[in-house]
Order: sequence, then C-alpha cells, then structure tokens
Amino acid sequence: MTLDGFEHDKAARIVAVDWAMLAGDEGKRLKALGVDEGTEVAVVHRGIFGTRDPLAVRIGRMTIALRRSHALAIEVEPA
Repeated sequence: MTLDGFEHDKAARIVAVDWAMLAGDEGKRLKALGVDEGTEVAVVHRGIFGTRDPLAVRIGRMTIALRRSHALAIEVEPA
C-alpha cells in the first residue's frame, strides 16, 4: 500500500521508495528530511480539495508536507 492510501493518524513503516517516480532533486530533499526505507511515518492531515493535496506527514518529531504524487512513490506497511 502506498502512503497516499494509508489510514489517517496510524503509524506506518516505509518498506520501499520508488525513487524513479521522483525528480532527482525531489528525491534528495525527501531523503534529507528522513524519508527512506525503515522510517516510521504517520499521515496526520490531508488537503480538503478534490486531489487531497498536500498531505501532512509526521516523521519522528517533525511534520512535513508532501504532494500526493510523492506519497504515491512511498510504499508502507502498518508499524
């Protein structure tokens, strides 16, 4: 399951990131923010418009905003 479809406010663990779906600089930024295999994350908020963009994702004590297209590249499992 991708991060985009994961339940709200439930802990998940990143099992894979499809770096090929992301532009090179986007992938580097996400890695610098801690998005990588094995990291525990949680979706804490979704946008209110039709595309549900952006997603607010908690990584450790930090909350970051992700585009839905980025969340589709992140495969997760329940933690």
